[in-house]
Amino acid sequence: MKNSQNPSVNYDFIIVGGGSAGAVLASRLSEKSNQNILLIEGGKAYPASDYPSAISSANNPGGDAEHNWGFQSEPTTYGNKIDLPRGKVLGGSSAINGAAAVRARSQDFKNWNLPGWSYEDVLPYFKKLETSDSGDPAIHGFDGPLPIRQLGKNDLTAVQAAFVDSTINVGYKAIEDYDGADANGVSPYRMNVLNGVRVNTGMAYLNDIVRKRKNLTIISEAIVDRVLFEGKKAIGILLENGEQFFANEIILSGGTYGSAAILLRSGIGTKSDLEQLDIPVIANLPVGKNMKDHPFHYAAFALHKEMVDKITPPIAANLWTSTSISKEGELDLHITATHLFPHEYSPTQMGFVLGVAVTTPNSKGKVWIETKDPNINPKVDLNFLDDEYDTKRIIEGAKIARQIAAMPPFSNFIHSELAPGISVQTDEELEIAIKQNIASYAHPTSSAPMGDINSKEAVVDLEGKVHHVESLRIVDASIFPDIISAATNITVIAVAEKIADTIIKSQVK
Repeated sequence: MKNSQNPSVNYDFIIVGGGSAGAVLASRLSEKSNQNILLIEGGKAYPASDYPSAISSANNPGGDAEHNWGFQSEPTTYGNKIDLPRGKVLGGSSAINGAAAVRARSQDFKNWNLPGWSYEDVLPYFKKLETSDSGDPAIHGFDGPLPIRQLGKNDLTAVQAAFVDSTINVGYKAIEDYDGADANGVSPYRMNVLNGVRVNTGMAYLNDIVRKRKNLTIISEAIVDRVLFEGKKAIGILLENGEQFFANEIILSGGTYGSAAILLRSGIGTKSDLEQLDIPVIANLPVGKNMKDHPFHYAAFALHKEMVDKITPPIAANLWTSTSISKEGELDLHITATHLFPHEYSPTQMGFVLGVAVTTPNSKGKVWIETKDPNINPKVDLNFLDDEYDTKRIIEGAKIARQIAAMPPFSNFIHSELAPGISVQTDEELEIAIKQNIASYAHPTSSAPMGDINSKEAVVDLEGKVHHVESLRIVDASIFPDIISAATNITVIAVAEKIADTIIKSQVK
């Protein structure tokens, strides 16, 4: 990687974090040859065509320890810490995720309720980001950086195909395209996977040609401590090793946890929290106070091993639907059929998981720091299922998963239920079992939400600019005003495309 360590260089933009948003911004903003762009990534930066298999293989969701920031939640009320995988590599969490290429729904943007951020406003950027292999041209793009393929029934494993059939037999519809008008039903996923390779944004947006641009500098394996200010104006960034870089504008794209931590170390957060750490207050804003994530329940089954033909792709099919108590227009439940099970824990040495997630949770978590040391991860309290409405919905989801598992042909593959276990039957028993083993769907958002400057929750405006300061912007999932009902990656990319376009257009005026 180019590694310009000359602090006298004044960049037009410094982008902190080369993940799903940062890679997009670096690529788009450097399209203008007169713009000098610096991208700083905390992880390694591999050549676009030479990522290690731990990262590139779509059969390895979650990556490995070397390419993970290692976040964990604070203990739940039952004492367990929840692993929170976040990608530490150029490409960020798009390099370790499940590669399900699903967009936020129109209702999600209605929930945001922000001018300029309707589904119709964002649709051009959903189209711009993708090269789809199929679909309606009114809603899909065919010449964007990210290749997206709609899986068919023949792409599924026998177990996943049986899950689809059983879900239909239970009474749910087959869906052709989750990005279409009607997504309430079961379908194979759209995936950003080509020939078994999870195509992350470091590959798609920062390909070899883009990386050769003379006006784009990428520094990898560099930890950002904080933003530097002159008064209320952001002027640069400080690395943990003491190096400083300066720019006309700073953009944080460190993700829901990372961007929040940098903001807090920089003096942007609630006054009382910052004063406890003797951090001078630049802007009194509710950073980290409104975070959300999707709670995830593992309904696990032992399979008849002799019936299983293959276990890849590990993630490929999903039921996206509404609970009986959902709000109008919401698809608030995912049940994802996956081979992501440690097979040694199955009595048959072959397991399967129906992952049940509430996709529109009410419960809010928080992100905070207890030290100014940038090498220590921030604290995260997910606060899953704090809201009774969330608990009722995930219990209903667990029951639906059991209903599907009891229906042929999927039931033919099942040897026994491993979790929560057949002894767990009543709603009260299910609630305890689910809460004891609750996990994260790894879709954290909203630690620095967009909104009006007078909002009690907003940290940034509708273009990602941090309130009450100048020349500082945030572009990543942290600025979502509310969590969306889908995996976040594709929507983060679209948001970055939209804000990049806004920046470019503002410079023309």
